[in-house]
Amino acid sequence: MNRINQLFERKRKGALSIYFCAGYPEADNSAEVIRTLAKNGIDMIEIGIPFSDPIADGVVIQNAATKALRNGMSLSKLFEQLKEIRNDVSIPLLLMGYLNPIMQYGFDNFCRSCAKIGIDGCIIPDLPFEDYLRDYKPVADKHNLKMIMLITPETAEERIRLIDTHTDGFIYMVSSAATTGEQKTFNKHQQAYFQRIQTMSLRNPRMIGFGISNRETFGMACDYASGAIIGSRFVTLLGEHQSPKDALRKILQEIG
Repeated sequence: MNRINQLFERKRKGALSIYFCAGYPEADNSAEVIRTLAKNGIDMIEIGIPFSDPIADGVVIQNAATKALRNGMSLSKLFEQLKEIRNDVSIPLLLMGYLNPIMQYGFDNFCRSCAKIGIDGCIIPDLPFEDYLRDYKPVADKHNLKMIMLITPETAEERIRLIDTHTDGFIYMVSSAATTGEQKTFNKHQQAYFQRIQTMSLRNPRMIGFGISNRETFGMACDYASGAIIGSRFVTLLGEHQSPKDALRKILQEIG
């Protein structure tokens, strides 16, 4: 069984996933960040593939991606850095990135490289769902790579149910139609969206991301879904502290 499925079989509430951008703040610290998070109770990790035009991301992750690219980070270097990561990391690992660098690498080669180093899933925000079903799902399935799809408050119920039927692992619930970034609270419209999805009784577990940065937003995400994804806040703290351990300690204090 894929590690993502194993996680949600074991933990149906309160899961915490952390996102960071590979190659930021240093070119060679991706494995260190992963090992630090895994050793300190994080349930799942999303490793960002830096790209020059990250349309779904706010300024924090945009700046991190720019710095990572200037540091020389690429998919080939990332795969090389993580080739031994499964020697001591057992939690689910996902790659999150945009279609352009993945297609330059070659999708079949990308999936093969993911499988070789033990990546469990992939999130590609700009991959159209119809294209995924037709061209990408068979290749990903061959390598047991879960392709995680995003939904937003504007996603129609018919599309959500289609995604639930044809994907596996979890559904990424974007908390709002905005880009990534920190929020102090979720407004009544966002809460109504969370409630609406909760009442749909979907087959897949759900993780809420975009805006999770404190005790209130984390707690609300866990109330309405299996857990939460923290990205921008961790990237900010990683840049400030330079130490993954110090950044994580601060995150856990803020949401605890």
